[in-house]
Amino acid sequence: MKLHYMGKYNLDPSSLPHGEHMPGAVKFREAESTGKLALIANVLSIIITAVLLGLAIFRSFPYLPGSAWQIIVGAAAAMLSMFPHEFLHAVCFREDAYIYTNFAQGLLFVVGPETMSKRRFIFMSLLPNIVFGIVPFIIGMIFPSLLFLSALGACAAGMGAGDYYNVFNAATQMPKGAKTYLYGFNSYWYMPEK
Repeated sequence: MKLHYMGKYNLDPSSLPHGEHMPGAVKFREAESTGKLALIANVLSIIITAVLLGLAIFRSFPYLPGSAWQIIVGAAAAMLSMFPHEFLHAVCFREDAYIYTNFAQGLLFVVGPETMSKRRFIFMSLLPNIVFGIVPFIIGMIFPSLLFLSALGACAAGMGAGDYYNVFNAATQMPKGAKTYLYGFNSYWYMPEK
């Protein structure tokens, strides 16, 4: 994998690296623009973060007096995990991967021109959310005095809302044996020739 940091995304999907369309490729039914994706992802993010943070605070209630700093530290750590989050997506690509920023719409994202199986696409989408979201959240829930871990997990899990959207689309739209790839800002699936 070769990682390329591309900086600020210019909102032109045709400027994103891509390969050729595969024969019989079907475009995912998904958001048509970064603005629509940002709206979906940001609303989901707020809901996920609020629910998980509420659970973490409820679970850590006996430890709350004097522990508000742990929530702040956990939230700050989640913000610092934004680039490592994208890096974990990138390492799932076998060829070139490109990281873009779009802070105005609250997005960072990785694209790559290669095709991948449904299973690898889902794994690639979920890996950073498992590492920075689910695992710290579970540890914080098991050990409620470690509120900063459950706060980190809650915030990082919420920040992965766009990834869950991609997983949902892949899981519900790709048939068994299909492969997927990115073209512009959209995902496509196709059945490889046998």
